[in-house]
Parts: sequence; structure tokens; C-alpha cells
Amino acid sequence: MSIKTIILAAGQGTRMKSAKPKILHKIANKPLLQHVYDMSKKLNDNSISIVYGHGAEQVLDELQELDVKWVEQKQQLGTGHAVQQAIDFINDDDTVLILYGDVPLLKLTTVEKLINLVEERTLALLTVILDNPTGYGRIIRDANQLVTKIVEEKDATVDEKKINEGNTGILAVKGKPLKKWLNNLQNSNAQGEYYLTDIIEMAVNDDFMIATASTENVDEVLGVNNKQQLSHLERVYQMEKANQLMLEGVTLKDPMRFDLRGEIKSIGKDVEIDVNIILEGAINIGENVKIGANCIIKNANIGDNVEILPNSIIENATIGASSRIGPFARIRPDTELAENVHIGNFVEIKKTTVAAGSKINHLSYVGDASVGSKVNIGAGTITCNYDGVNKFQTIIEDGAFIGSDSQLVAPVTVRKNATIAAGSTITKEAPEDRLTLARSRQVTISSWQRPKKKEK
Repeated sequence: MSIKTIILAAGQGTRMKSAKPKILHKIANKPLLQHVYDMSKKLNDNSISIVYGHGAEQVLDELQELDVKWVEQKQQLGTGHAVQQAIDFINDDDTVLILYGDVPLLKLTTVEKLINLVEERTLALLTVILDNPTGYGRIIRDANQLVTKIVEEKDATVDEKKINEGNTGILAVKGKPLKKWLNNLQNSNAQGEYYLTDIIEMAVNDDFMIATASTENVDEVLGVNNKQQLSHLERVYQMEKANQLMLEGVTLKDPMRFDLRGEIKSIGKDVEIDVNIILEGAINIGENVKIGANCIIKNANIGDNVEILPNSIIENATIGASSRIGPFARIRPDTELAENVHIGNFVEIKKTTVAAGSKINHLSYVGDASVGSKVNIGAGTITCNYDGVNKFQTIIEDGAFIGSDSQLVAPVTVRKNATIAAGSTITKEAPEDRLTLARSRQVTISSWQRPKKKEK
């Protein structure tokens, strides 16, 4: 069965109060439209068309890599008109699935259930039972509970507005009848628009069966029209991810204060995650890992038995097993730490490899460096890696000891088991097994007196 998915994404979203098109607003740091696209891509034998309109340039610029046919709706004349724009991509024997770019939490299982209802003379419609159906089109059924039509709220009578079965707008049907019904749409309604929902009554008149699927989870089919709804669905999404992790054995100190803005590729047993944690991008976490409060971790591989202390940031980096990070540490991109490495408070590392058993415990910056095993780097040490134009590398070999408040001016090498005296500025190679120091001799001026304020 060939599926043609049409995602309607042309709306402006005026209630968002934003210059950004509605479909580009984000949940879990991913545009609403991309959530719908990612779900659709999981369907077998499926090709996707996206009907876009408002903010066309922004939409294409941000989502140009999506594997879709882009169809512009230059005038927004209703949902039926929007689907008409993609009619050239529909074959008679296709199963056509209509989705919406501002409904980000729709599940693949729900869509598959809907598609499986489609037959040659059966249209499948997704509905939802609502405590408060205000704003939704109402599903009208006859005495035998068969669907006869959908009435938009602005066109509904008082009695029809009491119906609590709402139309989600999501449907699936064969291409041949859909093309016929689209060509017969009229705009004689309160909005003066071409409603896609009008095809339901046309289908009934053509003796088609209207099969309905429903979801008990209203949030799954909730569209985003304002920032309150965006915030609500963000929390729904995050709680869903948190619950999944807890079912997998992860301890979350407070699932309401956890945000996943990417994907956890793998996670081991006995992981503990404290509050206010943000995980972004692709993350791998080993066993017995502890992540303290207020940490941000992005595109990282965290080994077994790692402890990440509070207020630390790790980005595009690898943390080896049994290492300890933080508190208040910043691990920047292209950093690779081997096992049992200690990176302490107010330490920043960038584009650096650190071998096993080394320690950088306090107030230091190490960038563009190669640090050997069992190296100890004292407080206040920096690698001076940038001359204003070019970056240079610092090499610190195994067993070296770097005294506090030292500056290593790259390119420079500190050889194996070398010791750098505190307060040194090293510009030349420090030899193996030797003490190297470079600092001014201490002088006391006995005749000096501290300045005093002049009396007025």
C-alpha cells in the first residue's frame, strides 16, 4: 500500500504573537512541523508533501533538509484549498493521509490504526471525545451511530454544539474519491473558506462508509495556537519522556524538572538524575552514573560510574568511566576524557584529550591540548592557545605536575614527569624529570610606603 501524506502547515498562527511562523515554534527544541514529519517518516512506503504558506522563506530556510515535496499555498482559503495544492502528487490508488503541522504529539500507533481502516469505499476519520469541545468541529451521527457529516463550530446549531465528539481534522482515504470531492468543494459557509470537512458529507452521499478511530489522550491531537498551549504540550512531552526513563529504571529526583531535548541513545542501570537537568542532542549514558542538579549535557557519551556534580555543562564530549566532573565545570566540544579523570570546580576544557588518572581540579582553562596520564594541573593554570589569529597546541606528557597559576604558552611541550613551578610562564619545552620555573625574582622595597589620602 502506497501512502501519500499531506501535512498542512500554511497557517500564520496570529495568536502566537510572534514574527515566526507557528510551525517553527519548538517543543523539546524541535520545530512543531518536524515532530509531525519525524513521525510520518516511520510509516512504510510513504512520501510526504508539506503545504506551506505564511513565513515561506523562514520555513524553507530552517527545514530545507526534510525529505518532502514542498507545495506553496499562496492564498490561505481553507483546509480543503490547502489539500488541493498537493493534488498533483496524488495517484488514484494511493492511501492519502492528511496531517497538521501544529499537532506535534500524534502517535505512530494512532496513525497506523487510522490507515488500517481505509478501504476502497471507506474513509477513515480520527475523532476525540472532549469534556469541552469548544473550537472543534462536531461529529454528526445518525440514529444508527453512523457518521453523516462534520459541522464546524461557527456553523453549528445550539444542539450540535452540545455534541462532545470532536473532529481532529486527521483523516485517510483513497486518492481517487478524494480528488473528486476536492474538486466539488464550495465556500458557502460563515468563513467563506473551502473546508476539508465538507468531504465527509460528500462521501456519505456517495455511499462511502465513514470509519472512525479515536484516541483517549486529548493531548495527542491537540494543536498549538498560542504560547499557553505550546507550554502545555512541552510539559506533556517531557513527562512522557520522563516516565519512559523511570520505567527503564532511571531514578529522576523530580520528573517535572527534567527536560530531554534530543534522544537518549542508550542508558545503563542505576542512573540517578537530580533536578533541573537538560539533555540535548544525542546522549549515551553508562551504568551507575550520577548527574547533579542544574546540569546541561549535549551530544555526549558518559561512561560507567561517572559522577557529574551540580551546575556543570558538557557539550560534544566524551567522559570516560569513573571520572568526576564539577561542580561548575564546563566541558566544551571535542574534549575526550579517559577513565578516572577529575575535572573540578570552575575548570573549562576545550578540544582536549586527557588520559587516565589525570586531575584538573580548580579554576583552570585547558584548550587545544593533549594531556597524558596521571598529570596534575594546579589551580589557576591556563594554556595560552590563541594568538588572536591562530590556535596552537599544548602537549603535557604522562606524570607531569603543573604548579598553580602557571601559563603554558602554546605551541609548547611539557615532557614526561616534568614539574612546573607555581607562577611560571612556560614558552619553551620543559624537559623530562626536571623542575622548570620561569618567574621574576621576588624583591622587597624597604623604602616604599603605602600612599595616603591627602587631608582636605
